[in-house]
Amino acid sequence: MASEHSAANHSDADDAHSRPADTADGRSEDSEERPWRTKDDDAEPRSKRGSWLRETIIIVACVLLVTWILQTFIGRQYVIPSESMESTLIGCQGCTNDRIVIDKLAYRFGDPQPGDVVVFRAPTSSWDGDWESPRSSNAVIHGLQNGLSWFGFAPPDENDLVKRVIATGGQTVECRNSEGVGVKVNGKPLNEPYIDKSLQSRDVASGQSGEPDNQVTSCYGPDFGPIKVPDGNLWVMGDNREYSADSRYHVTDELQGTVPVSDVRGKVRFIIYPVSRIGGVGSINPQQ
Repeated sequence: MASEHSAANHSDADDAHSRPADTADGRSEDSEERPWRTKDDDAEPRSKRGSWLRETIIIVACVLLVTWILQTFIGRQYVIPSESMESTLIGCQGCTNDRIVIDKLAYRFGDPQPGDVVVFRAPTSSWDGDWESPRSSNAVIHGLQNGLSWFGFAPPDENDLVKRVIATGGQTVECRNSEGVGVKVNGKPLNEPYIDKSLQSRDVASGQSGEPDNQVTSCYGPDFGPIKVPDGNLWVMGDNREYSADSRYHVTDELQGTVPVSDVRGKVRFIIYPVSRIGGVGSINPQQ
């Protein structure tokens, strides 16, 4: 009987030892090491995926916001559309046109000065020439292009031009080929080192300038003026005078060829492409 009692006690002890111990919350220890998965086990990976998606959306939104602020208030990129500013800025058929960056802060606390190279919106229809809107006729695509332009991923729906400021509000500008001194402001001939004279000769020789007798003249074009620039306006001309449809060719419009300062989009600061032409764009005051 004693041996049977001992054996029974030993068996009970073995059973107690082999049973998993209960944890404080009433579950057995091996329940924490189940080899199978439950719905709760998938919650953490789903949470991580949701967190990654939220972070991506936030990053993209922040990038777009910063881009919009830069494009709207700080600066914007433009492509030079023509040869009118050569050789300061290159833009021609079949070549790699310069990409420039303008400074939009430059004129928030002051006005453009003589010699500044500026981008401006065509002030009257006489400046439009062959320009066509870059927007699609499809309403959906048109709206998408408008949205992209807010962030600089599409050009604005306006005819933007680039020229050099020659005279400002209150000044009188004129040129007479018979005088042989070039453009004058307030009766004083200008000093214009940015004009490539050899390029002007080539333009005339090619017959592209419209000069009489294919001869280079001191005005690099027809006589004009005297014209007094209204206050708040600018008289602008291209560095490639023989190939620039600038203020001289719009004197019959309601602004006499001048450009309101309010139409100026910014001051040209840098060429950022092509790589071989990366550098700053300086302001050379021709009146000094």
